[in-house]
Amino acid sequence: MLAVARFLDGRVLKGTTHDFAPGKTKFHLAPRGGGAAKPVEIEVASLKALFFVHSWEGDPKRVDDNTFDSATGQGRRVVVTFTDGESLAGFTVGYAADKPGFFVIPADPLSNNARVFVVNAAIRQLDWVGAVHPAFKRVV
Repeated sequence: MLAVARFLDGRVLKGTTHDFAPGKTKFHLAPRGGGAAKPVEIEVASLKALFFVHSWEGDPKRVDDNTFDSATGQGRRVVVTFTDGESLAGFTVGYAADKPGFFVIPADPLSNNARVFVVNAAIRQLDWVGAVHPAFKRVV
């Protein structure tokens, strides 16, 4: 799977992974370009998120639509704001505060991100969109 590892310290590493699992504390990323490069072992705790992408290039000028206006997806609508201020809107079925992280399927159907594993420790704020339970903050 094509992946982009975004670290808490701002580093970015692009490559492929075949052993990532949400419950594991480590995984390997074979750097983009392959060749003789040895896969890098990555600690999930060092990440902001792991982005599973359609292409490594994407479109750097494009900004994902985080409004849910054209979104269709399964799960709960969520907006994640990372500690660095970046926001991600999408759908999740696996959020648990006591887990290392959870998957988000982007709200924008044209996003280069197929899905994103968000690391809970890298979240500044988590907002449930359209939630009716009083314990959840409502986002309009």
